[in-house]
Amino acid sequence: KHAVYEGNARRVFTRLDKWQPKINAFCFEDRERTLAEARASEARWQAGAPLSPLDGVPISIKDLILTKGWPTRRGSRTIDPAQAWTDDAPSVARCREAGLVLIGKITTPEFRIKGTTDNTRSGVTRNPWNLERTSGGSSGGSAAAVAAGIGPLSIGTDGAGSVRIPAAFCGGFGLKPS
Repeated sequence: KHAVYEGNARRVFTRLDKWQPKINAFCFEDRERTLAEARASEARWQAGAPLSPLDGVPISIKDLILTKGWPTRRGSRTIDPAQAWTDDAPSVARCREAGLVLIGKITTPEFRIKGTTDNTRSGVTRNPWNLERTSGGSSGGSAAAVAAGIGPLSIGTDGAGSVRIPAAFCGGFGLKPS
């Protein structure tokens, strides 16, 4: 079974509920939408028509990346979350086309400008291996969420090590495509 069925999505939420108070990796979630995406994936797999081999795999999105229907606050109090969020960034659009199940938005330092992940909007993101340590930055929320087992994949951004550094700090794998 390749899909994240509703029960598997609920297991992701159980893991998120356990770890979020400790590591603060997520700044936004929409469980109803996540469950709806998981149910749609299940239906596609049962019909023998998955969108891709990754259909149903859970993924989180860094809060710098536009995600239709969800606010992209960029870790800042200056962004109005009540505005219309009508666009997907290309990476999010490709995830949707492949049937990945979006879990939520991941913390980032304000406008991604620090090597640690903390901001005045959502607080400090901790390293799940040692809560006294940083998860790195600026994709520290992504690395912490994956390291805590909340989901297997997360999209971050990397201009100067912002995926690679948190991945190393959290004992994971980060890829900066060319």
